[in-house]
Amino acid sequence: MKGTSGFWDDGLGQRLIRSGGMCELLGLSSNAPATVNISLPKLAEHGRVSGTYNDGWGVGYYEGPDVRLMKDSAAIGDSEWIQFIANHDLRSQLVIAHTRKATRGTRSYPNAQPFVRELAGRAHLFAHNGDLPGIFKSNAFQADRFNPIGETDSELAFCVLLDQMAAIWKVPNATPSLRERFRIVSSFAGELRSLGPANFLYSDGDMLFAHGHRRKHADTGKIEAPGLVSVQRRCQQDTIGSAAIGLSIRGDNQQVTLFASVPLTNELWVPLAEGELVAVCGGQLVARQLVDEALVVSDTFSDNPPVHSLGPAAD
Repeated sequence: MKGTSGFWDDGLGQRLIRSGGMCELLGLSSNAPATVNISLPKLAEHGRVSGTYNDGWGVGYYEGPDVRLMKDSAAIGDSEWIQFIANHDLRSQLVIAHTRKATRGTRSYPNAQPFVRELAGRAHLFAHNGDLPGIFKSNAFQADRFNPIGETDSELAFCVLLDQMAAIWKVPNATPSLRERFRIVSSFAGELRSLGPANFLYSDGDMLFAHGHRRKHADTGKIEAPGLVSVQRRCQQDTIGSAAIGLSIRGDNQQVTLFASVPLTNELWVPLAEGELVAVCGGQLVARQLVDEALVVSDTFSDNPPVHSLGPAAD
């Protein structure tokens, strides 16, 4: 197993860190279906010990254009569904998981994340970490076609994102270009940052978008960057990771990219810069954009039409 180099590491070598802790957001993109269910019981143990993230949890596994979504309003350490997931061989190339500490809305099933909606014949999945106190009065976040089922700021944000995405996702089996999708997600992220901590994972079943901003760090008590960290792995053997810390992936010849709120292993994890947005496809980081900088696309990624630059990120 080894970390990749090149596109993702270029210019980021000084931002590698080591740490450990509990997950709030977890995202996986792989070039082949991977089994990730081993991680959930260990994450449940973290939740039970800490007593902090007790307001619900959820995990979504993509199955082609659809999502196998399991979530619960119970604390992750108390939920019987966790063991059910652990006993089943759930494989996916795209996974988003979330553990909740309620800041807006009651402890209930509709408020548990991730959230899922259908658009253009496929499931879109979203999870957010942060508090957005001004979103309900913001003119930029008035839902139209998509509306929240629950009470959270995070679900309202997702609905507004999909309202914007509906302009390019018009018919089934017609995936918009990376250029179009990245432009909308970047603009959305900039608007969200103006309201509060805006760490999120979003997938349309093709790309996994990850946006890092700020989060409250347990060691300092301060709300600051990084809000997300990432690691890339390439493994030729059967198992990636360590069950001891709640993260294990099984598969052969896997290229995997993982995102989490904090590092989950003793490896070197790369923090996303404040306001950084990245897009991942098949375990490969294919595009990224820093605030006020142009989009950078991997020279190994092919889009139609080709993508070179989108200009500065919105803020």
